[in-house]
Amino acid sequence: MKNNRKIIVSVIGGHATTDKVVYIAHEIGKIVAKMEAVLVCGGLTGVMEAVSKGAAEAGGLIIGLLPGVEKADANPYVNIPITTTIGFARNAMVACSADVIIALPGSHGTSSEISYGLVYKKPIIDFGNWNREGMIKVNDLKELEGVLANLINEILSNLNG
Repeated sequence: MKNNRKIIVSVIGGHATTDKVVYIAHEIGKIVAKMEAVLVCGGLTGVMEAVSKGAAEAGGLIIGLLPGVEKADANPYVNIPITTTIGFARNAMVACSADVIIALPGSHGTSSEISYGLVYKKPIIDFGNWNREGMIKVNDLKELEGVLANLINEILSNLNG
């Protein structure tokens, strides 16, 4: 029997960001949705909102893992806001729920999500110049799309035996 579990892609990055990173995050959201993966993010602003908007515009499903207790804190593109009540500890959930992680520029929160991903051996695509051992470095959106497609195909192949 074919496994019909959806692939989850977590996109991580900072609240404070540049117009260039917002554009990139928006395009990544579209790519994730086009590949019929579920987008998981921290559900708030910055990279999280931009990637959510891109995925929403492309018809994707967006889950926001929120740090607090208010679903209203989610950006307007999140379909499923999940309140965790655990603050930054939710970063472990963002990383560990993923089949693939895409890391954009960010700060300490993003760095912690990368660390969780590495500890739990998640494939992490580096589009934020993190340059950490164990990550898959990409230089542009086209390369990212190819790497993501290959990772998703490999995961689906392993699921379907």
